[in-house]
Amino acid sequence: MSQAATAGPAARVTETSTAPAARVSDGTAAPTARVTDGSAAPAARVGEPAAPAARSGDRSATRRGRLRRTLRPILMLGGIAIVAIGSGVWWLNGGRWVAIDNAYVRAAKEAVATDVSGLVKEVSVHEGQRVRKGDVLLRLDPRPFEIAVAGARAHLNGMVSTLNAMKLEYQRLLREIDVKRAQVDSDQANYDRFAALVRNGGVTRVEYDNARFLLAADKQAVESLRVAAAVQLARLGGDPDVDVTTMSDYLQAKARLDEAQRQLEHTVIYAPFDGVVTQVETVQPGMYLAASTAAFGIVSTDRIWIEANPKETELTWVKPGNPVEVTVDTYPGRTWTGVVESIAPSSGSEFSVLPAQNTSGNWVKVVQRIPIRIRVERAPSDPELRAGMSVEAEIDTGHKRTLHDLF
Repeated sequence: MSQAATAGPAARVTETSTAPAARVSDGTAAPTARVTDGSAAPAARVGEPAAPAARSGDRSATRRGRLRRTLRPILMLGGIAIVAIGSGVWWLNGGRWVAIDNAYVRAAKEAVATDVSGLVKEVSVHEGQRVRKGDVLLRLDPRPFEIAVAGARAHLNGMVSTLNAMKLEYQRLLREIDVKRAQVDSDQANYDRFAALVRNGGVTRVEYDNARFLLAADKQAVESLRVAAAVQLARLGGDPDVDVTTMSDYLQAKARLDEAQRQLEHTVIYAPFDGVVTQVETVQPGMYLAASTAAFGIVSTDRIWIEANPKETELTWVKPGNPVEVTVDTYPGRTWTGVVESIAPSSGSEFSVLPAQNTSGNWVKVVQRIPIRIRVERAPSDPELRAGMSVEAEIDTGHKRTLHDLF
């Protein structure tokens, strides 16, 4: 047995020593077990059975190993089954809601203009002012248009006098025809007498010829007056007692007066609907405003809707009447309810100035977007929605998927 260097009874052994190998029943030598303080543990006695604690630990470790080997595939299969079932439940309940972030607030808007030209006399509103339908927005100088109305009215009155004179002229022609007819009767009597007397020499041949020519001339005069009367009657529309207010000349003059009156009325521009005026400073008093030139804009505060542009693949189950939940980026935490009002009959690219040429050789399929219109339910206490605000909309299609949708 080797010598071990010790410092004392309590000192830790600095060098491990080995005990003589103990012989076991199979004749082999068992090594000496080391202890925690570095000294060698006494060798097990020959033929002595193992300690009960060691055998119990081995059996416990064996059971834990078997349990792990048994539970590992069960847990793996169970996890896969849970994920599969969860995915199936999510898929079956999915497809009902269509979320759209490509949506914006839209409002009826109009560029205020008039169809007459003139000098701006007064601008009755200021930038951002709220107006009601029928409020005065702008006035043009009415003086030139008032002069035009006065001229058109005078022309109309003159036309009435002319048409009444035409009726009287027709009556005069009828009377003149009657006079000429009487003259023709007198000429005819004279001619008949002269024709009887000329045979026995009672009158000369010259007197007879004069009577004959006078009768012929008066007959032609009667025919001429009849033609003149017919022309005048045609001008009266075939009715000598016609109401002049129904005649075409009168109606034309009346139309001129109405047009002049309309232009005078259009020198004042009124608000077409309730809204807010904008870009008012572009028009100032004294400025010449040409016809059909936009003066400023007005945006409606009542006629407001949401325009959403979902992908065409998201519209499978969307239809008018579906309920919608709307959130506006400007007002986080607030939700509006709405209804799908209509779905556009075509994609937005169909109305573009330069539509895509799908017949080209480098064509690439692009998912199109179909605009839909959403009517928003608003309460008086709701914050104001302004045109152009960004919106997120969720449409409840009410559709539930089934296994048939897989096929």
